[in-house]
Amino acid sequence: MTHSSHQQEMRDAAGQVGRRRFLTVTGAAAALAFSVNLPAAGTASAAELDAKKITDDPFTLGVASGDPLPDSVLLWTRLAPRPYEPGSGLPRNRVRVRWELARDERFSRIVRRGSVTAHPEFDHSVHVEVKGLDADRVLYYRFRTGTWTSPVGRTRTAPARGARNSSLSLAAVSCQAYHDGYFTAYKHLAQEDVDVVFHLGDYLYEYAVNATGGARNHTDLRLPAHYNRETVTLEDYRLRYGLYKSDPDLRAAHAAHPFVVTWDDHETENNYAGETPENDVPPEEFLLRRAAAYRAYWENQPLRAPQRPTGPDMRLYRRLQFGRLAQFDILDTRQYRSDQAYGDGWQTPGPESQDPSRTMTGATQERWLIDGWHASRATWNVVPQQVTFAQRRDVPTDAFKLSMDAWDGYPASRSRILKGAEAAGVDNLMVLTGDVHVGYGFDLKKDFDDPASRTVGTEIVATSITSGKDGSDRPGSWNNQMRANPHMKFFNGRRGYAVVTLGREQARADYRTVSAVTTPGAPLSTAASFVTEVGNQGLTPA
Repeated sequence: MTHSSHQQEMRDAAGQVGRRRFLTVTGAAAALAFSVNLPAAGTASAAELDAKKITDDPFTLGVASGDPLPDSVLLWTRLAPRPYEPGSGLPRNRVRVRWELARDERFSRIVRRGSVTAHPEFDHSVHVEVKGLDADRVLYYRFRTGTWTSPVGRTRTAPARGARNSSLSLAAVSCQAYHDGYFTAYKHLAQEDVDVVFHLGDYLYEYAVNATGGARNHTDLRLPAHYNRETVTLEDYRLRYGLYKSDPDLRAAHAAHPFVVTWDDHETENNYAGETPENDVPPEEFLLRRAAAYRAYWENQPLRAPQRPTGPDMRLYRRLQFGRLAQFDILDTRQYRSDQAYGDGWQTPGPESQDPSRTMTGATQERWLIDGWHASRATWNVVPQQVTFAQRRDVPTDAFKLSMDAWDGYPASRSRILKGAEAAGVDNLMVLTGDVHVGYGFDLKKDFDDPASRTVGTEIVATSITSGKDGSDRPGSWNNQMRANPHMKFFNGRRGYAVVTLGREQARADYRTVSAVTTPGAPLSTAASFVTEVGNQGLTPA
């Protein structure tokens, strides 16, 4: 199908339902069903497939787990014998999938087992919520269907809510454009000893990928032509996840660690804001695209039932607790934000960007975050989210500009968040960020315009896995940004991820980088390490 016919398909579907009705549950569901020919009767309508007839390995996309709770784990897989094809090589039938959870890799000590249905309406993905487990345990899991057995995944439950745990190690990752290089950083991350991985957005990109995989320059693989266009429809997004998740290094990282995911913009469309698309298309057409993107995201991520979308709406912000040591408030800064001021990009701040009514999170999510801080008893209150939170001037002169897509474009919203943290008595605030394809370390200031003002927290910005290609240790903007922002303690432009270890007395951040992503197999190094003390926030070299 050509790009123009894709656009026409979207317009036809959107035209069936006016914008006002589209924003209702039934309207959104009707439009989405129209665009992808989903059976109106729902998930029970398809006949069951005899899984013994599956002749090719259906577990090509691996396994994953996510959102650890003290008594529960979430297990994920998707059946896709031929992941680069529409339908992934399976008929539109239900498939029975068995699962096992054990205390050992050899599955000699089974903790739980059961079966679940992979529905064609959800692209044969399965989300298994296993409950009634012991807290703070490492566990192993696998799936079976027909004669096939999946790879083994390793996961863990969170510590009990009141547990006085002394240490927690996490990795922060973001921005993995397939066409910009190899996921080598994930190969290294799979070997790290971390308790959980936070993915901070841009899990995939909507842009076209050519037959040789862009910068990967495949010589042993030619990708089908349907990848060489922008993702618009549900089928497009599903196929793109099939491409990304076929990568062995990404699969290895998912199998090694539980992931906690949140999106940014490219899982749907670059720099969209709420119901406002990047380009000039009718709102109902964009919302149909958003509904398709959100549905494919849920199908392909280890997310629990409350995150399952309804049309163009999906409740992705949520809270996880790891004993008394850490509370994680995972934000969604895309779905509810005001449109970017001054047409987006780097702009001189002014009345439009400084309008106090502007919001990054929406009022409901903002209230939820601050109320959660008031109830928190954790030593560390960590906010995994998408875009740069600290002020970031581009030049050290009065003619500076700020990014209108980041929190700098929403300063009133940022101020309310920081005042809310102060009012709640949050002493050890840490923000985890992705998006910008560089590693940053920031001190968060009570007043960013006054370098002498109190440091109220820290921000760890994880660089990209591949986006931006190989990068460099000191990008061209390094001198200007380091001079313009005294609270910026670190800036590196290589690819990789961040490892953060939270303790009772301090937190440590290690910035891991690889030397290249346009060629496979690059070694890993630690570009810098910093600590911040409990009760005395601010990054200092370790």
